Amino acid sequence: MKSLIGKAFKGIEIILMLSLFAMVALTFADVIGRRFFDAPIYGAHDLTEHLMAVIVFSGLPLLTSARGHLCVDLLDRWLLQDSMRWWHHLIQLLLTCALALIGYQFVIAAMDAKEIIEVSHELLIPREYMYYLMATGAFASAATSLMPKRTHEAINTEEAL
Repeated sequence: MKSLIGKAFKGIEIILMLSLFAMVALTFADVIGRRFFDAPIYGAHDLTEHLMAVIVFSGLPLLTSARGHLCVDLLDRWLLQDSMRWWHHLIQLLLTCALALIGYQFVIAAMDAKEIIEVSHELLIPREYMYYLMATGAFASAATSLMPKRTHEAINTEEAL
């Protein structure tokens, strides 16, 4: 099971790298075309918008599994005591419920987008697929929030400090 999850995360990492590279290359080409040739790439805004959604919602499960969300340590003195372990479990459950609710809302948005045939402005790309991708990312994040913290073998956090 661990190797299957590891392979899934590796696949997500590859998708993230390719999407980020495509977005950077597209933006670079669009700026060059706009500045030097007065010919921007048609639909670059739509493609950038979709690639950004792919990056954010594909990366969300990775961030959640590594517990990389923003946290404020003002109350750590009290909340990190062993007697407050129940608090951490409650927060973890609330996070899972919030992510599952976000996924559910994106499923509803995808069904609505299919019904009204919602498309992007320039390239007329159907939006329902993006909403389903966002829902999948949110549901995967909800599932990974229930798993133990995932660490990357190649990174030594002590060395980075």
